[in-house]
Amino acid sequence: MKIYTKTGDKGTTSLISGRRISKANLRIESYGTVDELNSYIGMLRDQKELAHRKDILIEIQDRLFTIGSLLASDPKKKSHIAIPQIDETDITNLEVAIDIMNEELPPMTHFILPGGHQAVSFCHLARTVCRRAERRCTELNNQEEEGIDEIIIRYMNRLSDYLFVLSRMTSHEVNADEIAWKPRV
Repeated sequence: MKIYTKTGDKGTTSLISGRRISKANLRIESYGTVDELNSYIGMLRDQKELAHRKDILIEIQDRLFTIGSLLASDPKKKSHIAIPQIDETDITNLEVAIDIMNEELPPMTHFILPGGHQAVSFCHLARTVCRRAERRCTELNNQEEEGIDEIIIRYMNRLSDYLFVLSRMTSHEVNADEIAWKPRV
């Protein structure tokens, strides 16, 4: 399979159905941001401090590929290609993981500044890209008549929560300081 096809040289790309749309289309921006997030999750998986979370991070990457496939599907035309789905258990799995980590963490009494350790910072970067992907998906859902399956937005919202708690848990595990944001007023 050739990597370059030259079919996108004029700024268009194909949805899974074959319909061509602008690379600037919000649908492309949505699944492109999900793809960017997937790369950040891969970077998290590469952190030795997160090696014991490799399995859940791979599972998240799999779900992000699923979401990208769903977003790359033409809402006006059924695909002949079988595409996996996101379901309630995917969200529940994130919630269980969040709850387990939260049990070990001190209560959060303030906003915290991102940072303290490289692995923690990468968690925060992934969280912010996840929030952007969620905003893009929400905007796509609001703008397109057909919308998208709202479970995608719910999954992205829960994933950003997971990534925030993961940043706190990683900070706790590596004994990094959580710096409180104390606004000047």
